[in-house]
Amino acid sequence: MNIHIWKKILLTLVVSGLLVQTGFAGNKRIMTTRAAKVMAERSLVESVYGLKVRAKEEVENLIASSFVGSTESKTSATISGIKFEEVVYDDTKDIAKVTASIQLPEIVNIDGKTTDLKNKVFRRVAFATSTPSQAGPLRAMRAAELDAYKQLVKRVVGFTLESQTSVKNYMLVSDSVKTKVMATIYLAEVTEFGWHENGDAWVKMALKVDEAGDLLDQKVVGEKEVIEVEGAGAQVDDFATAKAK
Repeated sequence: MNIHIWKKILLTLVVSGLLVQTGFAGNKRIMTTRAAKVMAERSLVESVYGLKVRAKEEVENLIASSFVGSTESKTSATISGIKFEEVVYDDTKDIAKVTASIQLPEIVNIDGKTTDLKNKVFRRVAFATSTPSQAGPLRAMRAAELDAYKQLVKRVVGFTLESQTSVKNYMLVSDSVKTKVMATIYLAEVTEFGWHENGDAWVKMALKVDEAGDLLDQKVVGEKEVIEVEGAGAQVDDFATAKAK
């Protein structure tokens, strides 16, 4: 067999190998990574420009299984200058982790107020996946974030509490406690986050008291230099399961 035939055979093998490799190359990694970048962008918008938080909690007759709570958030902003410092993709779990940051001199926040950021660097970490079975821990983390925002709003802005109790013949007939909060929070920073062994997520957030005072145009009384809270989020709704029994 002459050298020209061997060259043709080798060329055919190389091309075939490339075609096979290309055939297995999909878009899952790209989709997951891009989704994580979008989540990181949202996190930065919430930290810097702020988000509106609406939450309510209700406890009936002092029974833990009667506890009801819900938190909603909304944000919107036009933003530029975000840098993606680190992008990590776990091929086995199809989960992407993205670290993003932004540095701005000042902004017009979600309430239309000009805020001097003093070129402070804001940094957030976000996760995403394109595999539904892997989304549980990520959803729990997002729930923990919103819970932390709610805790901050209650500490900084305050909340409304309504209580009604009825006693008859020296016995408790009914007892109802409701709390409501609806406010905007800005410049909150995530200091730590993680998951417990049972899969529930936790997020620690912090807000400087002087920055909070600037937002409210008044001094925040009774707080240290930094307001710190911890939010919680779950993967499984065993509360609803237990309540249905």
